[in-house]
Amino acid sequence: MSLLFRGRYTAQVDGPFVVFIIGMRVNRLWAVHRWLPVASAMGPMLRQLFTQREMGLLHAETFFYWRGVALVQYWRSFEQLEQFARSPAATHLEAWKRFNRAVGSDGSVGIWHETYMVQAGQYEAVYGNMPRRGLARAGEHLPATGRLETAKRRLGRDGEPAVPSYDNPPAP
Repeated sequence: MSLLFRGRYTAQVDGPFVVFIIGMRVNRLWAVHRWLPVASAMGPMLRQLFTQREMGLLHAETFFYWRGVALVQYWRSFEQLEQFARSPAATHLEAWKRFNRAVGSDGSVGIWHETYMVQAGQYEAVYGNMPRRGLARAGEHLPATGRLETAKRRLGRDGEPAVPSYDNPPAP
């Protein structure tokens, strides 16, 4: 079991970073011969990335949902992510070719990804009574106190006016 950190914590990453979310969806449940190889392809990729940290992966976590699986990955840069995706020396390119040969556009398996380039200081995170996870594993895990106590402060916006409440709209 992961160590539980009681109280409120936040995450801090020095400099810009990339959040890459990748997943697959099983569109034909009985086409196991189509989707199982796709699902199995991620293991070797993650092993390579976790053992060769210079490739740029900071952290990755797997999430399962009905008919699919997704990974949230944190990368040092988009350039490193793209290099991993396109390099013949990396495990991804061959897996991508196998997918296109075996599944292509037959509709049995869906794949998707989203890429977010995050500038330094343009994010915030809070974890209450949680093990270290997500961005806090990709970067530093810090107590959410003082300047890190609220989302507004974590984003460096403490001097901005409060957002008006819908219950108390501003006077015209």
